[in-house]
Amino acid sequence: MLFKYCAECGHKVEDIRLGDDDCKICPSCKRIYGRNPLPVVEVLVVNELNEILLLKQNYISETKWTVVSGYMVEGETIEEAVSREVEEETGQIVDKCQYVSSYYFEPKQLIMIGFIAYVKKSQFTDSDEVDDLRWYKINEVEDVIARENNCSGMHFDKCKQFL
Repeated sequence: MLFKYCAECGHKVEDIRLGDDDCKICPSCKRIYGRNPLPVVEVLVVNELNEILLLKQNYISETKWTVVSGYMVEGETIEEAVSREVEEETGQIVDKCQYVSSYYFEPKQLIMIGFIAYVKKSQFTDSDEVDDLRWYKINEVEDVIARENNCSGMHFDKCKQFL
């Protein structure tokens, strides 16, 4: 993420070179800003029947389905972000989660931290962030999962070895 102004004191930041990194520095308070991607969790949700939960978010795609994802918030661990995002977007409660892989999503400068979350199938809850939710059999996912300008398909591919 590139800053134009210091998040601490509001002064305009300036370019600086630190080692082999291009950074920004605040001339007033000397805070340094690197070119750091925002951390996002990306979660393939699996129930006890080995079904995959996918969601539809029309602002992403009106025809393809995605896995649960969301920004981490200050003060939480990666695992806490996984549980929070799954519950907020679907109503499912995570019993356990397992790290799978990470992906860099250049269009939005995000580091996607990929997990599988295991849940006991329960009723969905409404979320303003989600337009639709559905359980899929593993062999149905390939035809419906988003791949263009999205990491969901790549994450599903990596998760298959654990299913």
